[in-house]
Amino acid sequence: MHRSAAVIALALAAVVASGCDALGVETPEKAAAAREADGKAIGAACRHAGRAIEDCFAIYKKADRAAIYAGWRDMNDYMRENKIEPVPPQLTAAVPRGRARSGDAGDPPETATR
Repeated sequence: MHRSAAVIALALAAVVASGCDALGVETPEKAAAAREADGKAIGAACRHAGRAIEDCFAIYKKADRAAIYAGWRDMNDYMRENKIEPVPPQLTAAVPRGRARSGDAGDPPETATR
């Protein structure tokens, strides 16, 4: 009888753990994967816009630098292979001076028209 209680407890734990996704609970692994994907998207967009990697790091201070670089490098390779020219940004990014701006890494940079 004791063994069946342990099996039921394990089964219940598995159901509860798998239910986290259904309930929308974000796990640390999902959060890390989302941050990495955001960083890669930021890097790719910076490269496509013709921004230097250093400018991208300065604009998106809260994003993971390694992910930004990976996205920038992947887009660079893709653009070279397919002979794609950069598309200059229509808005210029205002890089905050001093302290980093608030918001998460996925927020668009503060912009001003030319």
